[in-house]
Amino acid sequence: MKKNRKVAVNQLQVGNFIRLPVSWKDHPFLFSSFRLKQQAQIELIKKLAIDFVFVDIERSDIPPLTEEVAKTKVVPPQKEDLDALTIEMQKNKSERIEKLKRMRRDLQKTEQDFDRSIAKMRNLVSKLRNRPLNAIDDAKELINDMSEKLLSSDNLVLHLMGEAKDDESIYYHSLNVAVLSMLMAKELGWDRSDIELVGMGSLFHDTGKLKVPPQLLKKKTPLTPPEVNFMKQHPIMGADLLKLAENFPAGAMPIVLNHHEYLDGSGYPKGLKENKLDKLCQLVAVVNLYDSLCHPDAQTKARTPYAALGHIYKNFKTQLNQQVTGKMIKMLGIYPPGSIVELSSGQFAMVMSVNLDKILFPRILVYDAMVPKDQAPIVDLEVEGLSIVRCIQPMALPEKIFKYLNPRERVSYYIGSDS
Repeated sequence: MKKNRKVAVNQLQVGNFIRLPVSWKDHPFLFSSFRLKQQAQIELIKKLAIDFVFVDIERSDIPPLTEEVAKTKVVPPQKEDLDALTIEMQKNKSERIEKLKRMRRDLQKTEQDFDRSIAKMRNLVSKLRNRPLNAIDDAKELINDMSEKLLSSDNLVLHLMGEAKDDESIYYHSLNVAVLSMLMAKELGWDRSDIELVGMGSLFHDTGKLKVPPQLLKKKTPLTPPEVNFMKQHPIMGADLLKLAENFPAGAMPIVLNHHEYLDGSGYPKGLKENKLDKLCQLVAVVNLYDSLCHPDAQTKARTPYAALGHIYKNFKTQLNQQVTGKMIKMLGIYPPGSIVELSSGQFAMVMSVNLDKILFPRILVYDAMVPKDQAPIVDLEVEGLSIVRCIQPMALPEKIFKYLNPRERVSYYIGSDS
């Protein structure tokens, strides 16, 4: 049986998953593909003056009516005034389009802030060897700006950012760990001085990798035991590099040294246990592991944000601070930005942002074949009455949907506010 069937409008039933054969601009519905939830929707489709729609049999709860049954079916009078309903739906659609434009503007502004921060990261890392004092001053300015935004906004949104370049992963990783760590410190109720110490330590936590030969960092075959041991020294090498800068805050140095240490002593480079690890180190260890699982070295396959959170929750109960782990899961939501999901409507979507006050209702970019990619609806699950059924691997998407949603290989986050 064919997956999609051309079906006469009078054969439609509530529960059919349909695709309208008209331009997105020429109907009052938010999507061109959706599951029929009420008879009024069918009556509105009849008013579009079209003879047929396409029904996706696999995604329908019920098959369309046969031609014989459709001829004898009596449609009860509609309680709704369909003309008034059409006008109201068109008005709602226009308002949502305007809201979408505002959301895109907010996202564009956040992208610009993120790009500026990446440029500053690139600049301060290049200064670190020859002008370390200037590098630290630049970093303090960046962290101060970020903490100002964190502490002055009541309606924070964690946005998904654009793709990283292959040779700039250290900048993206360091900034990502700083953003998430500072955000979590704020959510945990820490004061500004601790939030900024977490930010400084996170920005520089991997500077020791600047002393690791690039061919070792990019090696695609398994590292030899001596190479593994050498790599495990990068926290110490980073601390040695930062000692050249007298203005690097002493309270942030343990983060650089201990971001791979675990509470049970199974970490490195010194195998320290919980009583030797301050709260800042314990926080950054969780965030660093999360970002490293999503963006691992050349030998390991990346996990989706959803899978990375699940892996940490299940497998690191004795190694990581469970209050911090729980806070990160709560903060990012069940489906973090960057997750590819299937909705209760049967559609595929990508999570774009999470409002920290409404983590169960992220904003999502929805695939709709009839809507141009640059106008793809970013919808609020709470407003649309939709829910997420499951998270899926990006590579499991059909090619045309993959290209439309454009899942990020590197998931980077930045902070914006809800307008």
